[in-house]
Amino acid sequence: MESTNEIQIRFLDGTLLVNGLTEDRALRIPFLVYDKRVSAFRAEAIHYRELVELFVNEKVVYKDNAKEYLPYRLELKDSRKPFAYQTEALDSWWKARGRGVVILPTGTGKTFLAILAIWKSTRPTMVITPTIDLMNQWYQVLEAAFQVPVGMIGGGSHDLKPLTVTTYDSAHIHLGKWGNKAGLVVFDECHHLPGPLYSTIARGSLAPYRLGLSATPERSDGQETLLDELIGPICFRKEIGEFKGEFLANYESKRVFVELEPSELTTYQESRKTYRDYLNRKGINLGMPNGWARFLFEGGRSEEGRKAIEAFRIQKKIAFHAEAKIEKLKELLLKHREDPSIIFCSDNQKVYEISRKLLIPAITHETKARERRGILERFKSGVFSAIVTNKVLNEGVDVPSARVGIILSGSGTVREHVQRLGRILRKHKDKEAVLYEIITRNTSEEYTSDRRRQHDAYRQ
Repeated sequence: MESTNEIQIRFLDGTLLVNGLTEDRALRIPFLVYDKRVSAFRAEAIHYRELVELFVNEKVVYKDNAKEYLPYRLELKDSRKPFAYQTEALDSWWKARGRGVVILPTGTGKTFLAILAIWKSTRPTMVITPTIDLMNQWYQVLEAAFQVPVGMIGGGSHDLKPLTVTTYDSAHIHLGKWGNKAGLVVFDECHHLPGPLYSTIARGSLAPYRLGLSATPERSDGQETLLDELIGPICFRKEIGEFKGEFLANYESKRVFVELEPSELTTYQESRKTYRDYLNRKGINLGMPNGWARFLFEGGRSEEGRKAIEAFRIQKKIAFHAEAKIEKLKELLLKHREDPSIIFCSDNQKVYEISRKLLIPAITHETKARERRGILERFKSGVFSAIVTNKVLNEGVDVPSARVGIILSGSGTVREHVQRLGRILRKHKDKEAVLYEIITRNTSEEYTSDRRRQHDAYRQ
């Protein structure tokens, strides 16, 4: 048995340094690698719990200089009673040893579930969000729930406390300063985590307890499978259809079709033929995992290829931005003039065009935080009956009064579509919600619509 003076664990910039291990013992620990620069074995900090448990089970005496926190017991001031499914989700997460992903639709209380997990874990906690707006929302909710000072890292603040909120960007930048000071990390909208940059946050934190929250964990690149490694397995999941009418508003999902103008149709057909002919000649299938990347690579190597890429963009733009869509949008807004409505577009250019033509407030990533808050407050209070946006309202914005969603254009991803549906599903009095898709007939947009509706929420 090694002595306490021989084996020490330290934390350094998202990694663990282990001194005093014999080479024979170290070789039996697969995640340890010898780093001759520091004359110590090194591992990603995510392996902290595994390493400590291994030492304990093998009765290895060691000194832990890595972890810099103590138990942190909070008094829960939130008097709400959890719903049965929230209690079940919490129990499932705890039975998974406090590591796992909970999947619940927008509006069903993922934030309150996290509050219960923070209270139960009795550990200093870092809550990580994708945006500054969400960070501010979490800050207010945590302050009200526990009535203790809450730290914030991001948006001009750098105040680390036992209970802190931050963004994925700031968490990554400042990982070395907080990575050993949190025993629980809550990853809000955790489908962002598996990217090559953000995954280093999970790998560089030694937190033994981890909770991931998402309504739609699936990613277009299939990397959601990494969540098991970075956070833990999916320990609880319920879909929108299971909450309809009880915990979420009743809703309908409708597709409305428009036709291309003759001039649009001609250009669309010509452009589509140009790029499809090119794909056929090159043997490229855009439906394959590397199809799009190959199209861009091959296309960029010749004049013919560049014309094919441009033709693809033209036909897509025509389908997404058909002139008839604006007239159909006017009809729907007139029909629902008494109902708070959110209009979703695929790009800023269309957002601003609709804003100018129809005198509707616009929110994009270019909208300043104060202006965005002002628009949303006026929308919630009824001063504005509609707002138009692109992707910035897909996640985390709480507008319970919103009753109508109108998708003018968007991607084919299931996640984006379910997120947009989620914007109008929060319970608010006795509202009945409706989500419209305005689809250009006989174009690739029909296929795009079919793909993004492959979710339980649309199997009515």
